[in-house]
Amino acid sequence: MLQFIIKDVLGTPAILVGLFSLIGLLLQKKAFSEVISGTLKTIMGFLILIAGANLIAATLTIFSQLFEHSFNIQGVVPNTDAMAALAQKNYGTATAMIMVFGMLINIVLARITPLKYIFLTGHHTLYMSAMLAVILSVGGFSGFWLVATGSLILGAMMVVCPAILQPFTRKITRSDDLALGHFGSTGYLLAALVGKVVGKGSPSTEELKVPKSLNFLRDSSVAISLTMMILFVALVLIAGKAFTESQVSGGQNFLVFAIIQSITFAAGVYIILAGVRMVIAEIVPAFKGIADKLVKDAKPALDCPTVFPFAPNAVIIGFLCSFAAGLISMFLCPLFGLSVIVPGLVPHFFCGATAGVYGNITGGRRGAMIGAFVQGLLISFLPAILLPLMGDLGFASTTFGDADFGVVGIILGKLIALFH
Repeated sequence: MLQFIIKDVLGTPAILVGLFSLIGLLLQKKAFSEVISGTLKTIMGFLILIAGANLIAATLTIFSQLFEHSFNIQGVVPNTDAMAALAQKNYGTATAMIMVFGMLINIVLARITPLKYIFLTGHHTLYMSAMLAVILSVGGFSGFWLVATGSLILGAMMVVCPAILQPFTRKITRSDDLALGHFGSTGYLLAALVGKVVGKGSPSTEELKVPKSLNFLRDSSVAISLTMMILFVALVLIAGKAFTESQVSGGQNFLVFAIIQSITFAAGVYIILAGVRMVIAEIVPAFKGIADKLVKDAKPALDCPTVFPFAPNAVIIGFLCSFAAGLISMFLCPLFGLSVIVPGLVPHFFCGATAGVYGNITGGRRGAMIGAFVQGLLISFLPAILLPLMGDLGFASTTFGDADFGVVGIILGKLIALFH
């Protein structure tokens, strides 16, 4: 029963977000019809968001296949989802316990400290719990101390990460109702600070002056489709017709396949934005109940695509600049005696895009480009430094990708080593 509640209920992000919406509406004594409608729409919005993310992840996996074959590169590809799944096998119980107690500590800290954030990105909570379980276990922790230490770190991060970004999130969303709850926050903070330094006088990415003949590019879906089409067509041409059709496209013509994949990617982004709008429309009013009753003035901290609709141009610019940094890092890492980190398209898209939005809000176009590029370097070097601290899991061909996993894992691993 406990396993069902922890893994299946709390470990399913859509249900977790829906539960918070349900509790909020019940605390406000809303009518039965409003409670049902609000809860279901919150879950539906989140599932729409996840469907879009899965669509993007599928196209990016194909992109990675083509990329690795085209340039004959073997290395470690950061993928936080895969890493968390691997960790579940050996550290499943510890992960689940850290997750549940970490969430309780999040609520307590939000209540007793000025950091009024409830972290609602359930899958990231699960991933961070998994990483903490691995690092602490490898460091010799077990039983009560393993769960207690992991839960305290997780609970603290769930209020600190949204708090450090809030001054910038407030500017992006033009309100104080929402926060960003995503464990890539050190990368986004860095992008915003870099934007501040380099972006003086640079106009926003959203003010790009487009000639009348190119007006269709103002539609972000069209711009994303065309950008990805150029990248996909270039890759299938380099990978070759034979490889693409026999290994990747299932026999579909390689050029048609490239075009369909690029438009599918743009469709994924479109679906994410629709899901985000739906979640925000439902969860902000519902959250008022939790804020009023349990944690005064609490803010829901939501997943990184929450900020995408506020600067769609910065999303694609951020992704491309972050990916460029990943490509350069591939050649830099070995110079420092580190493993080759092949740029994982999923972290570079989601984290790079978010970094672009944060860089843009402080430094316009220059901020979006350079901020996302610096963030891209960060999420390339941190996984390489983290690898040796992961014990047996460090030998897997993947690792945790987003910035906070690297920062926390490296600091914790080094601290444990000091006292051993």
